[in-house]
Amino acid sequence: MRKSFTKILMVAACCLGIMMPDALANGKILFVPHDNRPISFEQTSDTVKMTEIEIVNAPNEFVGNREMLGKPDELWQWVFANAKGADAVVLSSDALLYGSLVGSRKHNIDETVILNRVDNFIKLKQENPNLEIYAFGSIMRTPRASGSEEPEYYAKYGPSIFQYTALLDKKECVGLSRKETKELAKLEKSIPQDAIEDWMARRSKNFAANSKMIHLTKDGVFRYLALGRDDNAPFSQTHKESRQLDALAQGLSISQFQTLSGIDEMAMVMLTRAINDETWNVPLVAVRYADGVGGATIPTYSDEAIETSIHSHLFAAGAIPVLTPDRADLVLMVNTNVDGKTGEANFPTNTVQPKSNTESFVQEVKEYLSAGYPVAIADIAYANGADNSLMAALEKEELLDKIVAYSGWNTANNSAGFVIGQGILSDKMTLEGRHRLLAVRLLDDWAYQANIRQVLAGEIATMQGGNYSNLDELQGFVTKRADEEMNVFAKEHLKDFSIKKVNVDFPWNRMFEAGVEVQ
Repeated sequence: MRKSFTKILMVAACCLGIMMPDALANGKILFVPHDNRPISFEQTSDTVKMTEIEIVNAPNEFVGNREMLGKPDELWQWVFANAKGADAVVLSSDALLYGSLVGSRKHNIDETVILNRVDNFIKLKQENPNLEIYAFGSIMRTPRASGSEEPEYYAKYGPSIFQYTALLDKKECVGLSRKETKELAKLEKSIPQDAIEDWMARRSKNFAANSKMIHLTKDGVFRYLALGRDDNAPFSQTHKESRQLDALAQGLSISQFQTLSGIDEMAMVMLTRAINDETWNVPLVAVRYADGVGGATIPTYSDEAIETSIHSHLFAAGAIPVLTPDRADLVLMVNTNVDGKTGEANFPTNTVQPKSNTESFVQEVKEYLSAGYPVAIADIAYANGADNSLMAALEKEELLDKIVAYSGWNTANNSAGFVIGQGILSDKMTLEGRHRLLAVRLLDDWAYQANIRQVLAGEIATMQGGNYSNLDELQGFVTKRADEEMNVFAKEHLKDFSIKKVNVDFPWNRMFEAGVEVQ
C-alpha cells in the first residue's frame, strides 16, 4: 500500500507540473562540502556511507578549514575530472566560488572571477548532460556579533551594522516608528564608511552570484538549488536579500529552488534529496511538536517559525509533510520549550530536571515507537547542545537506542535539517549503521556540547594561555580531558550502543565543535 501511494504521489506530481528527476543509474555521488568541520564534511558523508549509495568526497587538501579558506579552482578541476563517472553531484557553491563558507564572508575576490566560476556549472552540465547537479550555497549572513569568521572591523561595529540593516529591512517591510527612524540615522553616522562599504561590496558579489545561479536553475542547469540564511533574524540584511532572491526566482517550484533558514545542514539535506531521487522515493513525514508554542517557535538565529523551516527542509530533502502518521515513513518529534524561547545549552537552566512538557513529549515518543513507527528527534529547546531534561527522560524510559535519529548540535534549523536527512535515510541502513550514527550525535550533542564542553572551558579558563577559541598549546590537554570525559559518559549513559572507545579531536583549534569517533 505504501509503495502504491508513493507512485500515486509521483503521478500526481507530474500532472501538477512538478519536475521528477530521472533515477541515478549507479548511485554514485560526488560531494563538495562548504568546509572541513566534522559536521559539515565527515559526519554528513558518513551518513551516506551507511546506505548503499557510493559517495566520493572532494580531497581534504582542497577543502577550506579555519586557517586555509579553500581552493576553488582545484575543487573545480577535481569535479570536472570525476564527473563522468558519477550520476549526481552535491556541490557547495561557497566552496566552488569563494573557497569555503568562511571564505564567502572574508574574501577579496573580484566579482568577474566569481561570476566566471558560476559559469563552470554551465560547462559541467554541457559536458555531462545526464549528470544531476544539486547545489547549496549561502546568502551572506548578518550576525548580531562577530567571531573570527567576519572581517576584523565587525568585532567592533558588527552589532551596529546588524541593527542598521535590520532597520532598513524593517522600513521596507512594515515601516519604522519615529524613534526607529532617529535610531537609523544615528547608526548610519556611527559606522565608518569604509567598513560598511567593504561589507556591502562583498554582499553585492554574493547577491550577484546567487542571482546568476537562480537564472541557471531556470535554464535547467541545476536539478535543485538551495540557498541558506545563516545566523539570521526576522529583520536583517540577509532577510532582505532573501526576499529579493525569492522574487527573482518567481516561476520556479519548490522542486527546483528554495531559500531556507540555516546553512550548515544543507549538505545533508541535498544529499538526502539526491538519494531520494535515485530511489524514486517520496518519503512522507509526520511532524509533532512538544506541548506549548510548538511549531510557532521562532528560534534564535532564525527569521521564521520552526514549522515553516521544517516544512521547507522536508520539501528540499524530497519529502512531503503529512498531517497524520497513518501512512508516514517517519515521525519527526520536535522538542521545543513551552514558551517558544530557545536558550543556549550552556545556560544554568539546562538541567536534568523535567520541564513542564518533557514527560508528555517523551510519552508521545514512546507511543509512536510502540506502534512501530520510526521516530527521529529534533532537539531545539536549546541552541548549541541537547536539552538535558529530555535526554535524562529518554534514558530513563530506555528509548535512546530505539529512535532512528537524533540531532541537537547547533542552531534549531541546523539540528532539524540534519535529523531530517538522517531520519529519512535510516531505512536504508543496518541497525548497526543507525546506532553508529546515533551514538556520534548523542556523544557530540548531549555529552560534549551540553555538558563536557562547559566543564573543560571552566578548566582552561584558569590556566595560562587558556583560550576557548584558540586552544593552541593546550589542545593536547583539552583533547586528553575530552577523551576521558566522553568515555566515562558513554559507559554511564550509552550502555546499549556497544561502544568500545570514543576519540575526540578539535580540528578547528577551538572548543565550539569537536570531532567524535566511535569504535
